[in-house]
Amino acid sequence: MLRELRILVKNPIYGFCMVVFPIAVMMFFTSLLEEGLPESLPIGVVDLDNTSTTRSMVRRLDGFQTSQVVDCYSSVAEARHAIQQNKIYAFLYIPKGTTDKLLASRQPKISYYYSNASVVAGSLLMKDLKTISTLGSAAVGQATMSARGFTSGQIQAFLQPIRVDLHQVANPWSNYNVYLSTVMVPGVMMLFIFLISAYSIGTELKFGRSKEWLALANNHIFDALVGKFLPHLLIWLAIIYSYEYYIFGVLHFPHEGGVWQIILIGLLQVLSSMGFGIFAFGLMPSLRMSMSVCSLWAVLSFSMAGSAFPVMGMDAPLQSLSWLFPLRHYYMIYQITVFNGFPMLEAWFHFAALVAFILLPWIVVGKIKNAMLTYVYIP
Repeated sequence: MLRELRILVKNPIYGFCMVVFPIAVMMFFTSLLEEGLPESLPIGVVDLDNTSTTRSMVRRLDGFQTSQVVDCYSSVAEARHAIQQNKIYAFLYIPKGTTDKLLASRQPKISYYYSNASVVAGSLLMKDLKTISTLGSAAVGQATMSARGFTSGQIQAFLQPIRVDLHQVANPWSNYNVYLSTVMVPGVMMLFIFLISAYSIGTELKFGRSKEWLALANNHIFDALVGKFLPHLLIWLAIIYSYEYYIFGVLHFPHEGGVWQIILIGLLQVLSSMGFGIFAFGLMPSLRMSMSVCSLWAVLSFSMAGSAFPVMGMDAPLQSLSWLFPLRHYYMIYQITVFNGFPMLEAWFHFAALVAFILLPWIVVGKIKNAMLTYVYIP
């Protein structure tokens, strides 16, 4: 342990990859989405009718928190060109004669176009444009029915036969910071743990220190691994628990589960990531190859975790493959026990999977010892 501590202090790579970069990533993602939802996304309007009714619709659209009308265009082609130049994300098209058709109950057609190149911006603006289209027709219908002598209750029942009472579980603010930072930041942390674990063993071979390392443990590879990675474990736990205190204690992310669930999930995150990194080196006792495997597995984890695209919507082979990624199990445990507050028994299989990742080095521990004693480093 003392030998490893001296290596950690002497080599600046450890300081950057275990402290500086994780803290920078944590601050970057949480501050990037600090407002919770994107605001004032630029949109355009093509209003060929230009009446008081359509101008009222445009003002209402501009009043939404997400949308901001930045320009009015004379044609659809001009507005589409603005989307292609990334000046706006969407535009509303109101053809000539819309108001007259509304008043005559002839069902005018208005159109809205949005770009899904940015999925979040496209989805949010589609929602606003759909809402304003519905409100526009409802406003005219309300005025017409009121002029015919209908009561407000009758008008409301006609315009909205079914009233939706929406309750968003655990995150009523639709705060994207809560959804994204809680999987992106742990995923990047696990990437660093993968790489540093493989790098730490690989450099013993690279710098010709492998036999010295084993000699300090009386050639017991298990003792050597425990002594080497215990300082790593303490540092990573300090970083992970600082991150969890920051998001749950300072930023007040919702957490229906208790404190012990948060502590346990942090411990399993670190141990399973270290276990995978050690296993990757034992599988391929080469510094370059093992770090490449760790990098590939960590990057694929973001897609296979199920936060961006649901795993149940993937093809069957990919659904099976998702079980081989520690981030997937971490994310499921977080969703079940911390975010939604269900009992830990509901996520027992994911707990067992992370424990299996922790035990993976046992499979290759003999191969690691053999590599430390007989392998020659090849750049």
